[in-house]
Amino acid sequence: MNDLKPESMPLPTDIEKRCASTGMRMTDQRRVIARVLAESADHPDVEELYRRCVAVDDKISISTVYRTVKLFEDAGIIERHDFRAGRARYEQMRDSHHDHLINLRDGTVIEFTSEEIEKLQAEIARKLGYRLVDHRLELYCVPLDDGKAS
Repeated sequence: MNDLKPESMPLPTDIEKRCASTGMRMTDQRRVIARVLAESADHPDVEELYRRCVAVDDKISISTVYRTVKLFEDAGIIERHDFRAGRARYEQMRDSHHDHLINLRDGTVIEFTSEEIEKLQAEIARKLGYRLVDHRLELYCVPLDDGKAS
């Protein structure tokens, strides 16, 4: 007898909904990967994503995670970032724009929005004879007190 009742099934994540809208077949392992990505507050690389997925389903292989991440990326469901650490990191594609500040000491990524920056970028493009249609801003930083504590 199946103990899972429709009301006890978790609601689909945004990633799962986007997969469904593209007609992508969702295996149980793809669903686990989608859920782990959707629940990530950070920007995991594939190896970290794999560690989190194996905690949910120990039958998932690293190659399945690599293939699924590539599939999601190619479908425009997740976004790839290369934050200078030599490894790609991923996040769910969002409807609203945000930028990133990367702490070079510990790799922490902070998402932020700034209306001032958005206006300035559009103004710079306009002054140079263009209309801004997209951009990506990544600020690479070290803490203000870096080097003072020993």
